[in-house]
Amino acid sequence: MRKFLTVVIVLPLLVLFVIFAVANRHFVTVSFDPFNAVNPALAVSVPLFALIIAVAIAGVIAGGFATWIGQHRWRRAARRHQADAEAARAQVAQLSAAARANQGSGQSLVPAAPARLFAPYGRDKQGAAL
Repeated sequence: MRKFLTVVIVLPLLVLFVIFAVANRHFVTVSFDPFNAVNPALAVSVPLFALIIAVAIAGVIAGGFATWIGQHRWRRAARRHQADAEAARAQVAQLSAAARANQGSGQSLVPAAPARLFAPYGRDKQGAAL
């Protein structure tokens, strides 16, 4: 199913790129000299489709980088929560080890409830004495 969806998405995009490349294959001059437009010091002639696709790829990379920078606080919070969770797991492991050690010595971490403190019927679901 995944391969089918990939073919359904990628194949039309590939056809569009080929049609776009064939329709825009004439060369354009890209100049990086803002002071001399007639005879630029640094200029490159590239096919128009290559220029547009390269600019689109650069835009995707720039957008991904900006998103990555913008999510810095969420990544920092996730690292902090991960450290807190690991500390809590270590504390639980330590307490359960202490509970097992105390269980063997006859001591209990939870005090036993006094017998027959309330009526002989005990308590109801809400904890009230019957």
